[in-house]
Amino acid sequence: MPIHIRLDQLLKERQMTLTELSHRVEITVVNLSILKNGHAKAIRFSTLIRLCEALECQPGDLLAYTPDA
Repeated sequence: MPIHIRLDQLLKERQMTLTELSHRVEITVVNLSILKNGHAKAIRFSTLIRLCEALECQPGDLLAYTPDA
């Protein structure tokens, strides 16, 4: 998949756990884990907004596009 979620990097940079983020954005740890591991097929804008607010970032900080070789 050419779209990658940079959730792991942002959590490390902000010294935040997945559990803490889960409480802040009111999304289960399981669903955040699916997103973090690249197994999600889609993301709602409302979820993206809550993640950006909690991580104090822009959508472009969270998403990366890498074309397949």
